[in-house]
Amino acid sequence: MLVVTCVKQVPDTTQVSIDPVTNTLIREGVPFIINPYDTHALEESLRLKDRYGFRVVAISMGPPNADVTLRKALAAGVDDVVLLSDRAFAGADTLATGRVLAAAIARLASQEELALVLCGQQTIDGDTAQVGPGIATQLKLSQLTLVDRVDSVDLKARRIVLRRKLEGRHEMVESRLPALLTVVREINRPRYPVVPRRLAAAEATVTVWNNQTL
Repeated sequence: MLVVTCVKQVPDTTQVSIDPVTNTLIREGVPFIINPYDTHALEESLRLKDRYGFRVVAISMGPPNADVTLRKALAAGVDDVVLLSDRAFAGADTLATGRVLAAAIARLASQEELALVLCGQQTIDGDTAQVGPGIATQLKLSQLTLVDRVDSVDLKARRIVLRRKLEGRHEMVESRLPALLTVVREINRPRYPVVPRRLAAAEATVTVWNNQTL
């Protein structure tokens, strides 16, 4: 069964400044990183792979140079990656971004049974926390946000049990599969990629899907 993890390449917000005229981020010359929340979604997908034998595919929507982010996912241990890149996607808001990601996930799910989609709680450049729930809504998946622990996955019964972090308390939830999870940073500590995987990732081919493909 398949687990899809959504990752985003974002500017390192510790090194960005604001254009005083347009009030937008100045991105030129700013290094890019994997969205920190997404690194925890990536790690959790790999832990689920270790526990249940899932195949993990990481997807990202962005310009051609976002393949660097996906190579980092390969180095961490995912099985495959797909870059969603087209000039038609440029300037997409959260609704359009969710639609593109949902189309890619639906394409993957048509080839292999989908169990879970994992996303970070939010991105550090947008901070909307809307894309994950938007994907779940478009694909009609169970929507489980603010997850800080996955207790169990029963593939036969197609159920998942997990814990959500709420203000001042936690909530235990049981839900059906397939489901989309957005995870908080407290869920895990991301692993460090080993050298052989980093070398293999640097040489790997990154599949690219454009607007026509989707």
